[in-house]
Amino acid sequence: MTHFPRIFDRSLLQKRRQKAWKIHGSEADFLLAHVSDDMAERLSIVLRDFPKVLELGGHSGLLAQKIINRSGTELIIRQEHQIDYLTSPAQKVATGTKIIPLIGDEEALPIAPQSLDLILSPLSLHWVNDLPGSLLQIRNSLKPDGLFLATLLGNESLKELRTAFLKAETDISQGASPHVAPFPELKDMGSLLQRAGFALPVADQDMVTVRYDTMFALMADLRKMGAANALQDRAKKPLRRDILMRAAEIYQSDFSDEDGRIRASFQILSISGWAPHESQQKPLHPGSAKTHFSKVLTDKSQ
Repeated sequence: MTHFPRIFDRSLLQKRRQKAWKIHGSEADFLLAHVSDDMAERLSIVLRDFPKVLELGGHSGLLAQKIINRSGTELIIRQEHQIDYLTSPAQKVATGTKIIPLIGDEEALPIAPQSLDLILSPLSLHWVNDLPGSLLQIRNSLKPDGLFLATLLGNESLKELRTAFLKAETDISQGASPHVAPFPELKDMGSLLQRAGFALPVADQDMVTVRYDTMFALMADLRKMGAANALQDRAKKPLRRDILMRAAEIYQSDFSDEDGRIRASFQILSISGWAPHESQQKPLHPGSAKTHFSKVLTDKSQ
């Protein structure tokens, strides 16, 4: 049996996400809206039908709504951890397209092998402990020549917040505990896709900068997303007030614009790969996935 490090307390993560959803709903879904628009646009240049689709970890189902009227879409399976996300009143079913809710885990997909034409995952897979294992299961769930598209938060995300806490704890307590998750790095994604057996793997990035009045406003949005610190090795005691205030001072001093508002960076990693098929081009060497999405998807659709 293969063992992998437990980076995240996934039980705590899901409890926080469920609580945030019940209280705030989609109030802080600006990142999901951004990536859903981008993923739908990328998919629009692929001139072929994908009858059976899985939206993996789609939160409120925003991406599913954007593709539900796509030509050739017959079935969309919406997989999430809790039923709350799968019963959103905003969902609209297009004529001829069936939506099936599915409660499941990205680390143990309840999907039959080679049963899907398309798998989409918006801002979910950066929370798994075993990303290589999840990618392998995703590839196994695709029919030959099936497509996988996903977005993840990259390791440059929230770098300002990470730095502010590190400096504050070093100044006050001469030590630091992790507060921001170590998300995947862009340079690793191409080789991870190839290790999982994907053909024509592609990885690129987009940096999204959001501005806030204070660090506390940023942290409030993270809580609304259910994305507060869920690291397995996090400090179990509440954060000391003096450290919190010092971190806010450092953030304001080091990462603010002329108008006094602070910057928060989100690195969006976009990845794609195809389940192998004899009609495809020869795979690249491991780690050499450098071509932009639009080039590969356009070539593939011709």
